[in-house]
Amino acid sequence: MHRSSTDLYISLLRLGAPIIVSQLGTIVVSFCDTAMVGNYSTESLAAASFVNNLFNSALFTLMGFSYGVTPLVASLFSRDDHKQIGSLVKNALWVNSLFGLAVIAVMGALYLFLPLMGQPPELLPLIRPYYLIVLASLVPLILFGVFAQWSYGIQRTKLPMWIIIASNALNIAGNYAFIYGRWGMPEMGLNGAGLSTLLARAACCIVLIWVFFSKSDFRIYRQGFAASRLERGECGRIYSTSWPVAFQMLFEAGSFTIAAVICGTLGTLQLASYQVIVCLGMLGFCIYYGLATAVSVMVANAAGHDDKALMRRTAGAGYRLMLLTATMSSAIFFFAGGTVIRIFTNDPAVVTMSLTLLVPLVCYQYADATQITFANALRGTAHVRPMTGIAFVSYIVIGMPATYLMAHPLGWGVQGVVYSFAVSLLCAAALFVYYFRKATL
Repeated sequence: MHRSSTDLYISLLRLGAPIIVSQLGTIVVSFCDTAMVGNYSTESLAAASFVNNLFNSALFTLMGFSYGVTPLVASLFSRDDHKQIGSLVKNALWVNSLFGLAVIAVMGALYLFLPLMGQPPELLPLIRPYYLIVLASLVPLILFGVFAQWSYGIQRTKLPMWIIIASNALNIAGNYAFIYGRWGMPEMGLNGAGLSTLLARAACCIVLIWVFFSKSDFRIYRQGFAASRLERGECGRIYSTSWPVAFQMLFEAGSFTIAAVICGTLGTLQLASYQVIVCLGMLGFCIYYGLATAVSVMVANAAGHDDKALMRRTAGAGYRLMLLTATMSSAIFFFAGGTVIRIFTNDPAVVTMSLTLLVPLVCYQYADATQITFANALRGTAHVRPMTGIAFVSYIVIGMPATYLMAHPLGWGVQGVVYSFAVSLLCAAALFVYYFRKATL
């Protein structure tokens, strides 16, 4: 099947734009969370930084596991096998729920070890209750992930977008009400931000499930869902494409989590500044991932017809769009980063330290864009087994020692932590490019 470069660009943007909007909506909420908590108190901002970065590992692991569903759905969709997609969704719900419960159990056990993690003692009374609220919010996230990836796989990317945008508005309103005690609500500070997130995630999940089971457009998928049974072979196939992506994202997010722990050992100011710059960096990451998801879907469509030339051309077109996006993100960080930082906090010391992290942030953007593009392209081929090894080598074997070395022995502090991300991401980018090319020869 021959498709022109222009057609590929248009298709990628058509599929990717709603996902990017969804991701941007999510990051806007993260911005609002950080800004509202940061303006409430610097201690709350530091506590939120520690907990959110710990949970990023769980969050991205769960997201990564659900991402294994997308290429399977997209491949079936390209062959018009719609009832089988319904069966796939049922089995994916079962597999993702079991995996999600295991992740929740691990995070629940980790709660017992919070005092041993070297964080400032004055933050622990804030950290403990907020941690438990965020833990509860993982439950609706697990279910939403399966139905969102189903929607992306059938190229209905606008559906999750509108649901996420609405839930984001609910989250922002909830933050205002519960953090500061507005509209008759109690003033809950940091815990109010956690409660608002929990309610917004639950609403997201309920609405998307309702759409799947009620809208006439999706009747054929419901028929496949209702007529199917849980099958060991189908569950095994879903698991085999999901766990490598989950662990790839676990190792990547884990490197950022360890970085947050290291920043906590440097002090409350450093931890708060790190949270601000991570929120800013997520702006680029979410845009990259939205476009890369479109790359994954279109590569999977080509894989459904065993068209390896089209798979390579699709990834190449996506990468060129991604380089343009990384350039725009870098320019925003460099020229407007200071303005955005001041939205997050009114503490002059946090602002000053965060400004010193803008250059390290820009330094890793192209490496991040490259590894995201080709990780998702590789995911689209369904040859996902190398992803875990790539992530382990890049983020654990190379990345974590680099973070510690630059932060402490070299004495670069929090700037060294952010500079170290360029090392791990560049390694991951090179390996993902190599394995994608190998999978499509």
